[in-house]
Amino acid sequence: MSKTLRIGIIGCGGIATGKHMPSLAKQSNGEMVAFCDIVQERAEEAAEKYGVEGAKVYTDFRELLQDGSIDVIHVCTPNDSHSEITVASLEAGKHVMCEKPMAKTTAQAREMLEAAKRTGKKLTIGYQNRFRDDSQYLKQMCENGDLGDVYYGKALATRRRAVPTWGVFLDEEKQGGGPLIDIGTHALDLTLWLMDNYKPKSVMGSTFHKLGHRENAANAFGPWNPEEFKVEDSAFGFITMENGATIILESSWALNVLDFNEAQTILAGTEAGADMKDGLRINGEKMSRLYETKVDLGAGGVAFYSGETESDADREARLWLQAVIDDTEPVVKPEQALVVTQILEAIYESAKTGKAVYFE
Repeated sequence: MSKTLRIGIIGCGGIATGKHMPSLAKQSNGEMVAFCDIVQERAEEAAEKYGVEGAKVYTDFRELLQDGSIDVIHVCTPNDSHSEITVASLEAGKHVMCEKPMAKTTAQAREMLEAAKRTGKKLTIGYQNRFRDDSQYLKQMCENGDLGDVYYGKALATRRRAVPTWGVFLDEEKQGGGPLIDIGTHALDLTLWLMDNYKPKSVMGSTFHKLGHRENAANAFGPWNPEEFKVEDSAFGFITMENGATIILESSWALNVLDFNEAQTILAGTEAGADMKDGLRINGEKMSRLYETKVDLGAGGVAFYSGETESDADREARLWLQAVIDDTEPVVKPEQALVVTQILEAIYESAKTGKAVYFE
């Protein structure tokens, strides 16, 4: 099937201009025909830079959804509106790519999944770290059984001082949390996907707001306003899966550590282990000796990758549009993203109560 998909962008802020629209602009099978933002000037600027001739601009997403010629919607708004806009888009007959996390709460994420099933339209979530070269290679290794039974994982998303000071990142009501729901969600998704394990049994969690109150703090994006810092500055989780596998999740925007780990994972299986500390490293034991191998990702390709230079965001956009055209499952399935949201919510709940959260 050969078709040029007509795409509408809802939310023309940082994630749309930094990832979605530049990547979609490179795809020959899609064109951006409509742009919506509560700030009209942002939508107009996006339409001028990325839109086709005659692209329409809206400030109300409901008006955009009335355009029956639009095939695909990209939802790039704050977390608290993901569910409402996604459900409305699906019910309007559109396929939806929603930026991560799937939703602010599990209940909202479940509404999105049910709407996708009810309407028969495709839904995916913007976990672009699955599309990196190292992630793709390691996924193939896991599927081939090279690591054996993977029973331990560590999901890492720790920044020393990189608190986002723009938009609504520090607003708990709109975002649902801080680094855990912002960058911890990427590391957790990556780890669950590589382990192919989506059946959590219990979660213990802790969150901290220890550094966010500081004035004139050192920060990659400039000092934050302590009055606006309403979310945690670090969060940690201990996750036990139904099959006994264990995952530790570490996330922070501000933490007194020297290691920088953004959307990384450590895996340990019965046959080998892997980490992303210095490129992709595989370790294990052969002939009574320990070994360590650093994978050269510059030669050849893997299942989703044909060998040409392509960023993870570009690959995400290409494979998403192709899934719509070919009527195949997207790489990021909404059922998987729902489990990520369930675990994140459980970590926040456990941190508040001091008790473990058990899944039915």
